[in-house]
Amino acid sequence: MDKILSNIPPFEAGSVWLVGAGPGDPGLLTLYAVEGLRQADVLVYDALVSKEILSLTSPTCILEYAGKRGGKPSAKQKDITERLVTLAREGKRVLRLKGGDPYIFGRGGEEALRLEAENIPFRVIPGVSSGVGGLAYAGIPLTHRTTNSAATFLTGHDASGEVPSVNWEHIAKGSPVIVIYMGMKHLKTITKKLIGFGRDKTEPVAIIANATLANQQVLTTTLEKAGEDVDKSGIQPPALIVVGQVVDLSAKLGWFAEQAQALEERDR
Repeated sequence: MDKILSNIPPFEAGSVWLVGAGPGDPGLLTLYAVEGLRQADVLVYDALVSKEILSLTSPTCILEYAGKRGGKPSAKQKDITERLVTLAREGKRVLRLKGGDPYIFGRGGEEALRLEAENIPFRVIPGVSSGVGGLAYAGIPLTHRTTNSAATFLTGHDASGEVPSVNWEHIAKGSPVIVIYMGMKHLKTITKKLIGFGRDKTEPVAIIANATLANQQVLTTTLEKAGEDVDKSGIQPPALIVVGQVVDLSAKLGWFAEQAQALEERDR
């Protein structure tokens, strides 16, 4: 372990690390992420990053919140990006911490392009995306030999907050498994589109809220009943939506449910 840590590149002053924090469980942080947290002078972090992860920073590290939450006052992306530039020019070691992976619906590409344009050194530390880790904790393999050899990652809203204008017909007909991020607001519209373009209305769907955390919730339903069942359950975002036959495997492979219950009882 010491040898691995000693080979981690130095976090240079005046540079920015764009780091993925994973889906929530601190144990899913990478070694690079942990070392970056320990060395950072300033941490600019998103919503949903836990106190346990924030506690890995040094006592002298400055914490700056830059979270975005739907329907709530949020920092503007342009302001966040410019803040990274300013801090780096001040000679700080800046760690930009994002939930999941910086490059999967995380706007890491936008921030990296701005840093590159300003000739500011940066490094990207990938993280476990919730669309992979969250499914695993819910007992749902992203791919499984007897059900699918392809999967589609999809955002549930576009930059304006509306249903994305993707080719829903091709997705409905061509992707055996669909993983939808940030789609709770438009769940009923999305399921209606998929059924309208030929998906079986009885196809299994899973809603995974607070993925990988002690209060994780997994609701299994069908395309036709998903919107109604979510309303009845009271499940709130952030949540993933998974469509496909792999959802049925969660009944046998849901290894985390008992552990999550034990953790929640412990923390009461």
